[in-house]
Amino acid sequence: MPRIILIGGGSSSGKSYVARNVIKNVGEENVTHITRDDYYRDQSNRTREERNAVNYDHPKAFDWKLRRKQISDLKNGKTIQKPKYDFKVRNRRKETETIVPRKLIVIEGIRALVDKEVRSRGDLLVFITASPEVRFLRRFIRDHEERGRSYENIVSQYLNTVAPRYSEIIAPSSNYADRIVNNDNVSNHSIEVLTCVFKEELKKAEDPDFVETDKTNEFSEDILNRVFQKSVKL
Repeated sequence: MPRIILIGGGSSSGKSYVARNVIKNVGEENVTHITRDDYYRDQSNRTREERNAVNYDHPKAFDWKLRRKQISDLKNGKTIQKPKYDFKVRNRRKETETIVPRKLIVIEGIRALVDKEVRSRGDLLVFITASPEVRFLRRFIRDHEERGRSYENIVSQYLNTVAPRYSEIIAPSSNYADRIVNNDNVSNHSIEVLTCVFKEELKKAEDPDFVETDKTNEFSEDILNRVFQKSVKL
């Protein structure tokens, strides 16, 4: 049976970056990778101006019912038709994407650990953290260069919705994580250490009788202390 790995964390904490690199290390042929962004609700009935005014950091912006069902289907070995989201028009695309379950199913997104029903389907829960300054700078560059947002829009959205929702909803979800990983610096060892953790999950998917051995102990205590955190600072 596939193993479900949930990766949560604040906006621009580096969830996608870490996930992509760890997946490469364990073998892309072994992993199905899904992002939370594709599960924003369909807003075809709204004008562009109305879509621009939506608070995309509010839980109601997501199609939780569809997400829960599709995660369950994947865990049960079923192929799904996943929605696709277009950030430039702030709406779902008409076409869907066929997703076939593999040994590991990695689902990452800001609210990956927020929903109780989604958490119950997870076998490994990971929370990626970075300092507020680092997250803001990463988001500022990404939203301007990749999504065509104005500087004013980026700053306003961050201060009015992103930062408050992180403190209220996202950071507390780290309490459910099996691993809290620091990703302040791309040169740290988070990817290397998480690769070991993912490989253990892969062995479990391949052999139900596999006895887990914590390979992260092969790293020095100093490295592990920098990678794994016990709590998230707001």
